[in-house]
Amino acid sequence: QVQLVESGGGLVQAGDSLRLSCVASGRAFTTYAMAWFRQAPGEERDFVAAIKWNDIDTYYADSVKGRFTISRDNAKNTVFLQMDNLQPEDTAVYYCAFRPPGRPGIMSSLMYPFWGQGTQVTVSS
Repeated sequence: QVQLVESGGGLVQAGDSLRLSCVASGRAFTTYAMAWFRQAPGEERDFVAAIKWNDIDTYYADSVKGRFTISRDNAKNTVFLQMDNLQPEDTAVYYCAFRPPGRPGIMSSLMYPFWGQGTQVTVSS
């Protein structure tokens, strides 16, 4: 059974940093793309960042470019999201997601069959 578990969320002030982690179990994910999405209250789930299996190709939403960094450790089935200079508009529940190889649309939540339960990030001004 596939399971993704996020951690690292919390309450911080504007300008602070957080590092989210997502550990997967149940199968090997070395060829999977890994991504982070977020959902604020009353909003749709939005793409934040993604990284391909090769640990080289990364993708970011314009709103987080230059502040967030995605990385992965294939040996540990883990994806990370380093979030720097956090702002109140970053407040949301953050979800990790894994996508099998060969699917299009790395920024589309519809292409990701495996999801974590989410971790809350709250940034106060």
